[in-house]
Amino acid sequence: MIILFVAAEQAMPDSAPYHCQRILITNDDGIDAPGLAVLEHIARLLAPEVWIVAPAADQSGTGTSISLQDPLRIKPMGERRYAVTGTPADCVAVGVGHLLQATPPDLILSGVNRGANLGIETFFSGTVGAAMTGLMMGIRSIALSQKFTDGAPVRWETASTHGADVIRQISSGEWPAGVCLNINFPDVPPEQVKEVRISRQGRGLLNGVQVRSQQDPRGFDYQWLKLQRAPQPDADDAETPLLGLGHITITPLGFDRTAAAALSDLARKLD
Repeated sequence: MIILFVAAEQAMPDSAPYHCQRILITNDDGIDAPGLAVLEHIARLLAPEVWIVAPAADQSGTGTSISLQDPLRIKPMGERRYAVTGTPADCVAVGVGHLLQATPPDLILSGVNRGANLGIETFFSGTVGAAMTGLMMGIRSIALSQKFTDGAPVRWETASTHGADVIRQISSGEWPAGVCLNINFPDVPPEQVKEVRISRQGRGLLNGVQVRSQQDPRGFDYQWLKLQRAPQPDADDAETPLLGLGHITITPLGFDRTAAAALSDLARKLD
């Protein structure tokens, strides 16, 4: 699948192929994260009304978790802008079920995450978790992430340049039932981006969780978790190898985690 790009630096003209009235945006890096500012730029090219409901602090790694044991505090931060003391999924719930209950958003955008969200790592991702929560609440939802290289500046301009055009094209017409979309932008300058590819999730780079044991200044032990990543064997049409080649990848994600092969095998054993 090949999609041509036009840099999205001006407000969307009336003749653009996709338009919606109201967009809700969130993220997992926190309301002050630079990626959220990039996402706001993208959203304002797509809709006249943009609502920002984002975590008050970094909530990376929270997946689709919601706060059932603690109250949520909602702090106004400006016009249609709110910080929530909770997870990205909490923010979507607050946005759709409280702040925008009378006028639900046409689209939910989550990101732009600092770092790609690939393969099985998406189960931990708060960015993807927010989009999955939007899917559960019946709203079109998209997660967006910008790949970067450790020690190098994040190429936010790549997501900023291409984000609105990609969303317009995939959001026009019928929306695939029962899915949210996971978009990853490659770690290349905007002019070097290759055609968009529809991809499968694949294995990704995650290969473990490391537990680091240390002591604080008072001599008490604590443990710090760190995700371990390394190249893994993956299908050619999976998002990780395609992203590495410079493509923007779009992966449809759903809730059904049933392993079809194992389902048949277990059924045969019981028979």
